[in-house]
Amino acid sequence: VPAAWQRPYLNIFKHFRVEEWKRSAKEGDVAALMDARLKGTIYRIRGSNPASSYLQLPRAGTQSLGLTGRYLYLLFRPLPHKHFLVHLDVTTEENQVVRISFSNLFKEFKSTATWLQFPFVCEAAKNVECDTVSRHGVSRAAPANVRWTCLVLDLPSILSRYLNRRYSHLKAVKLCSNLLVKNLCTSDLVFDPGVTFSEARHADLACRGISPMPREMAFPVPKGEKWHDLYDYIRFPSEGSKLPYNSIQRSCPSPVAVLEKPVCQLPPPVTLTRAVCDRLSLIHHITSPKAVSAPWRS
Repeated sequence: VPAAWQRPYLNIFKHFRVEEWKRSAKEGDVAALMDARLKGTIYRIRGSNPASSYLQLPRAGTQSLGLTGRYLYLLFRPLPHKHFLVHLDVTTEENQVVRISFSNLFKEFKSTATWLQFPFVCEAAKNVECDTVSRHGVSRAAPANVRWTCLVLDLPSILSRYLNRRYSHLKAVKLCSNLLVKNLCTSDLVFDPGVTFSEARHADLACRGISPMPREMAFPVPKGEKWHDLYDYIRFPSEGSKLPYNSIQRSCPSPVAVLEKPVCQLPPPVTLTRAVCDRLSLIHHITSPKAVSAPWRS
């Protein structure tokens, strides 16, 4: 159960004040940029090879983020025609540190007692046939029109399925080149970016453990557009799948698809107590467009 300060979600970049570089570290070509499309600051990490430049949280390897939320949300876009790498260090209930890595450099899934390496398939935005790294055995650079992506990693499920270990907390994150990153977030809630606050209230999704994406974490959607026509949503492991899959990629209509299509495939209902439902409803009310947020304090 996450500590109170981590509920209902934790905006990692904001909480750890990444831009000050006191509780985080950077190496190589890492720059904060204003992105006109996303209407906010993003971080560009680029280098001649994926390990040459990185953004790391926390600053020192001896420290720990101590984040206990079940889901890690990474809002990112691979740089076109490049390869990238991400490392997540998680701690098990037995106090064993396990590294979870994913990259479009990896040609196949590899596993040891302390390291899981997943190929990540970067796909073109539209009208491109799905391509699976694990099936063809070829790593692929990101295409020119690769989209911004909301990647949702179910950390306890990954440890349970692939190593039969029980998850304790997220210890560290290392985002290596070549990436554009908007933010990181942890939560026990399933955020569906394609669902609006009004739709969530109408369908009473709070009592199913499903919530709209918090506004400070969301990608902007112009009026008349649909989220899923503009961005990619990847959830891993796939909800409802019984067998481990060995690559991370966007769903596609074929038997080799490994990740969940959002929107129309909601996870099974979660039974929550009335007190929890009331608290989630209050959160939705506070974050509705008509509400005025209190200023954030350090």
